[in-house]
This record gives sequence, structure tokens and C-alpha cells, in this order.
Amino acid sequence: MKSSLLRTSEELMQIYDRHVDTVYRICFMFMKNGPDTEDMVQNTFIRLMKDKTIFQSEEHEKAWLIRTASNLCKDHFRHWWSKTVGISQVPEPEFEQPFTTDGVLEKVMALPSKYKTAIYLYYYEGYSTVEIAEILKKDPSTVRGYLHKGRKLLRMEMEGDGE
Repeated sequence: MKSSLLRTSEELMQIYDRHVDTVYRICFMFMKNGPDTEDMVQNTFIRLMKDKTIFQSEEHEKAWLIRTASNLCKDHFRHWWSKTVGISQVPEPEFEQPFTTDGVLEKVMALPSKYKTAIYLYYYEGYSTVEIAEILKKDPSTVRGYLHKGRKLLRMEMEGDGE
């Protein structure tokens, strides 16, 4: 009889060790607090345990995890609770964040979801527009449009007075 686990615990630990920091950053970009971020990271790796996808490379593995993490975070905010109790109504946690953010990253995180995801993956994770398009299941021209509009919004925000 086959084991119910699709991947060995050794393989899962290796994947976790390779990509947990990236998944955490992606989830934190959406959730903006430690406890919810940790929940989404855990949910992402639980989804990995149940998934049957066979990865061709570590990059494919990483792209799958990024896509899954961002989808789980988006789904979280579609849930009825998030609509009833908005994120702005939840009290700020009284603890230090596990990593520091500079002013630019904070401005990137304040952008609408589609722009912040594209900009974050391009500038902070080092993906090309074609790779981001594959991760987000969009056309490369759409991703370039997100990057262009996101840069424009950031420029306006950083200049303060806009155009």
C-alpha cells in the first residue's frame, strides 16, 4: 500500500528550507502582519503537501509556491470575515516585524495588489517580465503594463505633489 503522502518528508523539508523566506515575504506583502503571514505560509506548504505537481526545476518549484501563496492571501481577503471586519479595523500587532522595510518597500506594499505583486517580483525577487507573466498567468505585455503603471504611481507618491 502506498503512503498517503505524495512527497517524502525529506523532500518537503528541502523545499521548505529553500523557499520559506520567499514565501514569507510574498505573504507579508499581502497580510501586513506576522501572525496572518505565518498562517498563510503554513497554508501554502500544506497545499504543497497535498498537491501532485511534479516540478521540473527549483525555479518551477519557487514559481508554484509564489503563485499559491499569493492566491491563498487573495482568497483570505475574499472571505466573509475580511469583508465584515476590514484590515484597517484590525488592531496593529504590538511586536517587532521579523524583517525591516525601507520607505520604498512600504510604498510598494501600499500599491494596489496587481501592481505591488509585479513590482515586488521584478525588483525584489529578480524575476523577468516573462517569468512574472508565467507565475501570474498573464500576458507579458500585461505585466509590463502593471510595472509601468506601478512605477508611475510610485513616482507620484515619492514626489509628493504628483504630476
